[in-house]
Amino acid sequence: MDGIIPLYKERGMTSHDCVNQLRKILHTKKIGHSGTLDPNVDGVLPICIGKATKVVEYLMASGKQYRGQLLIGKMTTTEDLDGEVVETASVDRPIEVEKIEHQMQTMTGLITQIPPMYSAVKVNGRKLYEYARAGETVVRPERQVMITKFELTSSHYDSVQHQQTVSFVVECSKGTYVRTLAVDLARHLGYPGVMSDLTRLKSGGFSLDQAKSLAEIEAAVATDSLNEIMFPLDYALDEFPRVTITGDIWAGVKNGIWLKLSEVPVDDPIVAIEFDHQIRALYQKNTQHACYQPLKMLNLD
Repeated sequence: MDGIIPLYKERGMTSHDCVNQLRKILHTKKIGHSGTLDPNVDGVLPICIGKATKVVEYLMASGKQYRGQLLIGKMTTTEDLDGEVVETASVDRPIEVEKIEHQMQTMTGLITQIPPMYSAVKVNGRKLYEYARAGETVVRPERQVMITKFELTSSHYDSVQHQQTVSFVVECSKGTYVRTLAVDLARHLGYPGVMSDLTRLKSGGFSLDQAKSLAEIEAAVATDSLNEIMFPLDYALDEFPRVTITGDIWAGVKNGIWLKLSEVPVDDPIVAIEFDHQIRALYQKNTQHACYQPLKMLNLD
């Protein structure tokens, strides 16, 4: 069993919980996911099965899209509603839409983020949330991420609670902490903030309307129709140009031979080697030796 299933991860489950459930449903241990979702976040979580686990990194490299909400007026330890409130401030008057949109615009492009303490980023071999739960502090590494879109979809001012809710859509690179992005937006506006809702709409080239629940996957297994909802591993490699080879060359590729530049009719850094209508390997250009050499072997059967 080899392929990719776009899972709809429900709230209340960790990404690891989903993998464990699928191992039972699909009766296989070789399963991996492409990009963790926090328990209180729902949405698309591409799942790789069998040989498709070899392409997890390429699914993760693709951009992601989220729909979220920022609550302006309080801040928590975790930057979402699961944490303890550590700061509050009264929003005495509505924040103008134009001001919010301007700050969002300044936060697009290549930006620097500091991961939240309650995250799985490792420092000195320990995850940040382990330090946080132990009440310890540690210097967190900065990271650069790409925000290609950060747009306001609606804004609501609560005159009773003196808080404001900002709804948004964000498109970003892997490694982006959207809750940190939301909290930073509130800070730019002069207030504490907390991410109050988040759904991943797109990931790994899959959209929310393609995602299947655990129950739907289990039903597909029961009716022997899993192939109808499972995508081939080739789906994760669409960005690479395909080079179709003959049976003679395939015999050598299986043994890891290098290919001459004349045997590769494109001039890209990485190419997908296709035989018998399937991508079998990724090859990388080696300018020094004027050839293409194996980067990743995917399907040698």
